[in-house]
Amino acid sequence: MTTEPNDLTTPETTDPARSPRPRMNPARHPSKGPASAPALVPVNALTASFTASSSAPASSASSSPASSAPASSTTAPADERLRRWRLVLGGEAADGTGCTLNGQDAAMDGALTALYGRGDGKGQAGKDRSAGLGASAPSVARWLGDIRTYFPSSVVQVMQRDAIDRLGLSTLLLEPEMLEAVEADVHLVGTLLSLNKAMPETTKETARAVVRKVVEDLEKRLATRTRATLTGALDRSARISRPRHHDIDWNRTISANLKHYLPEYRTIVPERLIGYGRASRSVKKEVVLCIDQSGSMAASVVYASVFGAVLASMRSIDTRLVVFDTAVVDLTDQLDDPVDVLFGTQLGGGTDINRALAYCQSQITRPAETVMVLISDLYEGGIRNEMLKRVAAMKASGVQFVTLLALSDEGAPAYDREHAAALAALGAPAFACTPDLFPEVMAAAIEKRPLPIPDPV
Repeated sequence: MTTEPNDLTTPETTDPARSPRPRMNPARHPSKGPASAPALVPVNALTASFTASSSAPASSASSSPASSAPASSTTAPADERLRRWRLVLGGEAADGTGCTLNGQDAAMDGALTALYGRGDGKGQAGKDRSAGLGASAPSVARWLGDIRTYFPSSVVQVMQRDAIDRLGLSTLLLEPEMLEAVEADVHLVGTLLSLNKAMPETTKETARAVVRKVVEDLEKRLATRTRATLTGALDRSARISRPRHHDIDWNRTISANLKHYLPEYRTIVPERLIGYGRASRSVKKEVVLCIDQSGSMAASVVYASVFGAVLASMRSIDTRLVVFDTAVVDLTDQLDDPVDVLFGTQLGGGTDINRALAYCQSQITRPAETVMVLISDLYEGGIRNEMLKRVAAMKASGVQFVTLLALSDEGAPAYDREHAAALAALGAPAFACTPDLFPEVMAAAIEKRPLPIPDPV
């Protein structure tokens, strides 16, 4: 493979004279990198990816000269340990391993070096490694192909995200050829949505195809379980007074008939049976998804749009989806296609939660049968006291109010802890929720039972 001075595939130099200090990648040395640099590839993830790549290289690697490198299984345990440390530390003069990489390992290390560079931000010949990369689409395209050869898909997605953040490659995603080369995931969709307004017409169709692929994958993963969980919750929330035996809700029946306890027989003779009903085709519950579309909530917007489309497909649930920053946009009429919903959002900008809640409150017609889900990091730019009053008023009217700090796999982002504590005091605890847990949270809210709040990490 030929290289260029500013090419993302440029291998590192091991000449001590040109590399007087050890490379300190924020990703490879999270504790020593700059505070502002995202450490997106931790040591354990890199080591795992190296092991997977060495023991079972990608099929595309067979056409590369690097594939002729000896398998790690033939390496002595001590040498294998040094090899892994060498890959993690970066191979500068002071890394202390004294280990030389060849073949596929050297190519793998070159791909990492091209992205993370050295701790002082300089590349070969003292040049800033990030300079000029934004205009080098062919170089980036080759690099994207390299990392898919040497790393598993999960690591590729992390490295792509890091490249966008560290090297300012967002503008390259405006080119159709680049979009076709990247590994699509939720975070890439978030980046595309943030670039939506700047995207040329020639790129929008490709971008929509990338977003649709991710959305369809998420629907396959989440839709069946969500429908099954919520259908059961709807059935259980419909109570009847003359149930069949297998439909009796024993907990509620016993509670309602405690006064009929017979001490001599140590039993309860129920005068009134309470049972589960069956949700009819008519609307039984109303769900309002109110989503903060500030930049930090990108992944949550993607997942919430998918869940909104799934809920809207259920006849027994009337679903409304509202997104907001300082303005409020009702996207309910687009819920049949979550891709249209996503491209109707505009990530970034300020936050006015109070205004968004005021709009949602005005749309609620049956408070006792409504679940209100606010998805936000709670950094309020509007009127804080009014926001809390609206939440209290909705709860007092019978609305089941759920506050999610995030709806993503990453856990809670930075959030306003004072507002979270104030909402918890009102009986609306704020917590981060994974997509897999969301159906259970919604089922609990529909049945008006305690929410399955995950333990804090």
